[in-house]
Amino acid sequence: VAHRRRSCETCFVADIAPAKQHLHDRRDVRMASLLACKRLVPCPAPRVRGAGAKAKPRARGTAVAVAQEASSDASSASTAPSDDDGFTYERFQELLDKFDFKFKAGDKVTGHVLRIDNRGAYVDIGAKSAAFVPTHEVSIGSLARIDEILREGQNREFLIVRDDDPDGQMLLSLRKMEYDVAWRRAKQMMEEDATVHGKVVNVNRGGLLVEVEHLRGFIPSSHIGVRIANREKLIGEELALKFLEVDEENTRLVFSNRRAIAERQLKSFQVGDVVEGIVQAIKPYGAFVDIGGINGLLHISQVTHDMFTSLESVLGEGDKIKVMVISYDKERGRVSLSTKKLEPTPGDMLRNPTLVFEKAEEMAASFRKRIAEAEEAAREQEARMAEELKKQE
Repeated sequence: VAHRRRSCETCFVADIAPAKQHLHDRRDVRMASLLACKRLVPCPAPRVRGAGAKAKPRARGTAVAVAQEASSDASSASTAPSDDDGFTYERFQELLDKFDFKFKAGDKVTGHVLRIDNRGAYVDIGAKSAAFVPTHEVSIGSLARIDEILREGQNREFLIVRDDDPDGQMLLSLRKMEYDVAWRRAKQMMEEDATVHGKVVNVNRGGLLVEVEHLRGFIPSSHIGVRIANREKLIGEELALKFLEVDEENTRLVFSNRRAIAERQLKSFQVGDVVEGIVQAIKPYGAFVDIGGINGLLHISQVTHDMFTSLESVLGEGDKIKVMVISYDKERGRVSLSTKKLEPTPGDMLRNPTLVFEKAEEMAASFRKRIAEAEEAAREQEARMAEELKKQE
């Protein structure tokens, strides 16, 4: 650096040896030359040798800021007699320290898009060289062209994902910022118990892999409401989903298709309604009945009033039956069913199930009437107790 000769547009600077301890990179050499020759205008960019060679864009935020400050100092000291016209190398170092902004991974910065190529985009964030956004960090979704998101001359916010490399270049991302927004939206939608739609992207032994808001999630087999022999046929299909778990720290997202279907179906009927269903499976504790996309449980205690030895002697898989909805667990997406409430006389499900299904609506209406009368009696009793307590006070 000492005794190095450097040319500017219209002047020639030779002796900059006194500043050698302050000069650490070409940017400082350039600034020293500019200050020494009293021309606070950047020198022309160095020529790039070799055919077709392209120079990497360099941000001039620090140099411009130092030049503006130095110009202000020089103007204010123009009338004072001094060998350096009021601007010293010590002052120059202070300005470099002042305007040499510190950046670190995780910071959000506003940048100006300088240039775009097939590798990514170069962005001026005020550092000593342009930061870089690789193509795969431009968006959380798939892109055909980078200019679908970014354009030259655009100003927008970026996230620093890597500090300076040896060349002083930082790595920026828009994709990581979009991921953060997607996780916040997922948490908010779970709190609101919102129904979302996700696309099935893969199948495994445990269930289905889906994509919601560009995030990968999982549907356990027990929460798949669609009955299909070959689940691979669901790939590419969209399913209604409810959130079961949102864990950003462990990148875990779990959904229930069954709960979403149950919520939609239960809007069309209420507790006490009679619905038709098909027996899907028989277990030791009861039978699972498909009632229009919902798997309801007909517990063994709700089949009939009489005793019986095995459920298989009463029902079989594929049987079409009528059942009454007696309860619904919204959180777990479970529906409890009964045929016992539909029996005209105790034990009819064992002796004459056809009669039970023929009289189902009639028995259900009678059941709802009894429930309404019981609720009315309970309200009247509560009102009488409240009145008695008021008198005692």
